[in-house]
Amino acid sequence: MTFTRRDLGRLAAYAIPGTALLPRLAMAAPNSKFGGVQIGMITYSFRQGVPKAEIIPDMAKLGLSEVELMSGDCEALAGAPQMAAGGRGGPGGGRGRAQGEVATAPNGCPANTPSGQHSMAESGQAPARGGGGGRGRGPATPEQEAFQAKLKDWKTATTPDTWKGVKKQFNDAGINVEILCYNMGMNTPDDEIDYAFHMAQGLGVKAISCSSTVSFAKRVATYAEKYKMIWSGHGHADIYDPEQFAKPETFEMLIAMNKYMGINLDIGHFWAAGFDPVTFIEKHHDKITNLHVKDRTKPDKCMVSQNLAFGKGDTPIKEVLLLMKKNKYKFPANIELEYQIPEGSDPVAEVGKCVEFCKAILTA
Repeated sequence: MTFTRRDLGRLAAYAIPGTALLPRLAMAAPNSKFGGVQIGMITYSFRQGVPKAEIIPDMAKLGLSEVELMSGDCEALAGAPQMAAGGRGGPGGGRGRAQGEVATAPNGCPANTPSGQHSMAESGQAPARGGGGGRGRGPATPEQEAFQAKLKDWKTATTPDTWKGVKKQFNDAGINVEILCYNMGMNTPDDEIDYAFHMAQGLGVKAISCSSTVSFAKRVATYAEKYKMIWSGHGHADIYDPEQFAKPETFEMLIAMNKYMGINLDIGHFWAAGFDPVTFIEKHHDKITNLHVKDRTKPDKCMVSQNLAFGKGDTPIKEVLLLMKKNKYKFPANIELEYQIPEGSDPVAEVGKCVEFCKAILTA
């Protein structure tokens, strides 16, 4: 199925004669549960080109009824001050290595692959990581410092009602907020960890998902127990870094910490790391809070694995979804759009294609 955002808007406007004159509640509620499997989306999928105010209406147009909400998107929808475009990050760009740039490790493998990362770590040259909480940022400008002070004041003034208001925005559109994605690391101060759990409690989510490290998981475990809130580690494909949740045994170490530690399994990354998500899900389904669904290729010697449009890679998406359907697993399978958006398309249209791909599998 091929459609653009303009097509989606046209469909939304003309799906029912006289729609523009009807109350929003008269519109059919979105429903992306297919064959008993809840398909959702992490709002990270809309990170490029989708204004924050359009996240909810665009999800509703796609018929998505479940969301994994990124903390920054949650704050924006709650009215947090926003930095002017281009104002984030100091000199150095703040996003690690530039898109498309590939460094070479001493063993000849690309540095952004596990083989390359392993070799560079041994040589003392650390690889750049994109989007990792300020890595690669230069000194803050006065404007950035002023913005951070303003944002801190805003955060301090938030209450449970702040986050309940965000949840209501989604619920009014027929979208359930299941998971809060709040990425943190060892440099995250204690008060921000508390803030993350307060946000999750206000939203009424069942878990916090987090791209982080083993060391931070050991630290945050006490907070999860304190707040009686599940914290789920998100996996990546770097099997050479013992701090990453990449191998089955690393996830097993995580869930052994206490009963509030869970798993956010990214089946694309897990496959790219060389492991079978179907077998892992069967074994640990009771500790999985949510999946991230993407399609990647299997690695070669240097672990060069690509993110591809659904159906173009070899990640066992079909097998995973059918396993969920067969065993009636209740955790959501959330689409995470990471492949290159083709010319003439946009994130909303591409997520729509991913939804249709999953729906076709589950309703066949």
